[in-house]
Amino acid sequence: MITRPSVRFVPDQRAVRAAEDGEGDRLSGVLDALDRRIVGALQIDGRASWARIAQVLGEPEGVIDRRGRALLAAGTVRVTGVPAPTAGTIVALRCAPGQERLAALALANRSDTRYAHVLAGPLGCLAEIDCAPSRLSGLLAGELAQLPGLVEVNAWTVLRYVRTSVQWQPGLLSAEEREALTEFDPPPPYAPFGELKRANRLDRMLLVSLARDARRTVTELAAATGLSTTAVHRRVERLRREGRLLVRTIIDPARLGFVVRAMVSVRCAPRDVDAVAAGLRREPWVRYASCISGDRQFVAEVAVPGVDALHDFLTAAPWLARVAAVESALIVGTVKRGGLFTLPEEH
Repeated sequence: MITRPSVRFVPDQRAVRAAEDGEGDRLSGVLDALDRRIVGALQIDGRASWARIAQVLGEPEGVIDRRGRALLAAGTVRVTGVPAPTAGTIVALRCAPGQERLAALALANRSDTRYAHVLAGPLGCLAEIDCAPSRLSGLLAGELAQLPGLVEVNAWTVLRYVRTSVQWQPGLLSAEEREALTEFDPPPPYAPFGELKRANRLDRMLLVSLARDARRTVTELAAATGLSTTAVHRRVERLRREGRLLVRTIIDPARLGFVVRAMVSVRCAPRDVDAVAAGLRREPWVRYASCISGDRQFVAEVAVPGVDALHDFLTAAPWLARVAAVESALIVGTVKRGGLFTLPEEH
């Protein structure tokens, strides 16, 4: 299970206030108000043109183009294309003192690791690996047993995704702006696995071409795949409509003013699973949540402005009425997010 926090981390309140008044660039790297709105637009549609984003946000196109390109060029924001998710395995490692980051780096070096966090408390590392249940025995007994400093490992199979980072929209835009930018329906929440069509060879070529940079233009994709621009446009649109191509915007939540992050595990009665899942989906601070096997029904990553907000999330959220127990651990570092290594300052 995910351990309760062993330390009380107090964020720099100046950084929190800076995020609110748009002066965050001078403190702790928090983006200013307009950059946060550009990020919010990319979270709605990572392939939206700068002209379209400028029109919706009511800003000059040149300003949005310049700022948006700068965010991407610096690696502050990354837009990637991913296929529909398959069942993963969440692993929590208890490590020898001082070995937590080394274990997290070893996990992150695996090509099938989706995220890897360093946690405060006895469980020093938590990660999700693209591992079907049929591979679980080999993963636990063979591969993970070789990790440096490993003392104990717990594993849970993801049964359903309640929210993935593709669906995280932390209230940076108004409802009207979100609607104006939404061209494709979001992935169905809480959907079973294995219901999507398999991709053919040409579709796989496009998915590979969009994996590292989902903002590649139709012309660039045509050159990379040998397809015509018309065929590329048609196929990309179809893959997105069918939910087989998800466009994900990756950013450190701290750059948006969410300076405290935690992994939260939830236990509830089986009859309350659907209600708790619906409650988690309504929470803008939930970046990721999944229904898992084992003694806990859910594990979630939350990103909040400070410890007061985390306290409220853990004690006053309406969905807690259906919950038997909640445990949390602060995230003190992230080595991999969205399948990509993070910037050094996030470690």
